Amino acid sequence: MKVAFIGLGNMGRPMARNLRSAGLDVTGFDSSTEARAKAAEDGLTLAASAHEAAREADVVISMLPAGEHVEALYLGDAGVLAHMDRGRLVVDCSTVAPSSARTVAEVALARGIGCIDAPVSGGTAGAAAATLTFMVGGTTADVERARVVLEKMGKNIFHAGSAGAGQTTKICNNMLLAIQMIGTSEALALGIASGLDPKVLSEIMKQSSGGNWVLDKYNPVPNVMETTPASKGYAGGFGTDLMLKDLGLALAAAVSARASTPLGSLARNLYAAHSLAGHGALDFSSIVRLIGNVEG
Repeated sequence: MKVAFIGLGNMGRPMARNLRSAGLDVTGFDSSTEARAKAAEDGLTLAASAHEAAREADVVISMLPAGEHVEALYLGDAGVLAHMDRGRLVVDCSTVAPSSARTVAEVALARGIGCIDAPVSGGTAGAAAATLTFMVGGTTADVERARVVLEKMGKNIFHAGSAGAGQTTKICNNMLLAIQMIGTSEALALGIASGLDPKVLSEIMKQSSGGNWVLDKYNPVPNVMETTPASKGYAGGFGTDLMLKDLGLALAAAVSARASTPLGSLARNLYAAHSLAGHGALDFSSIVRLIGNVEG
């Protein structure tokens, strides 16, 4: 199977690497010179353009920053869909508005090309370890066709519904993650200000009613967990600006659905303030710096 992987950033590069390690013929592309250089260091085969990567591919996988990048890649006369043969498959793992996912799927299906939206959860650690969770929208037939590649990048594959359902699921999940990160940061900052050791406090809360994924996997306080972005100067991981983008998508979805998301709206405001303070490129767990006086 020939796979084109478009988008070789912090998430895409390890995902493409896992596909290659599983024996698939992977050709990648990224518009960033830095991303291409890192992919080359990993030994990934690179194309000169997205079109070149996709030309002979049975499956085109994309992991891009936002909806405008996804639409630019796939749609219009210059998009790769216009040059793909019938029977091929598109798997978009980006996090975008459900409407963008539905638009891409409509164009693909009209051309006889399978298409699913398959955003992920699990972060860079999950991408590296091939333990991602995929939240998938699309037809049952296309989801089943995609399993052969998804299973090589993750351990959980959930079919959420028709085109766009994967994106809606991801938006709900990331809104909750942002709220958890802020709440956990607030509790830890209070403990630190009161003289508690954050490692001890974290361990106690993990085993108590305040336990959550952030405490288990992604502690925001430096040097509590050696492998987290917090212990690496908040470098890598999932950027504050990306979380802010996802919270904006959640707010737009809430307006469209006439749903009330007061904590989601507050989380967006806090992440916006954190980004405006110059921390947009840092991992989203650095929000703890906005919440309290936490060094690192």
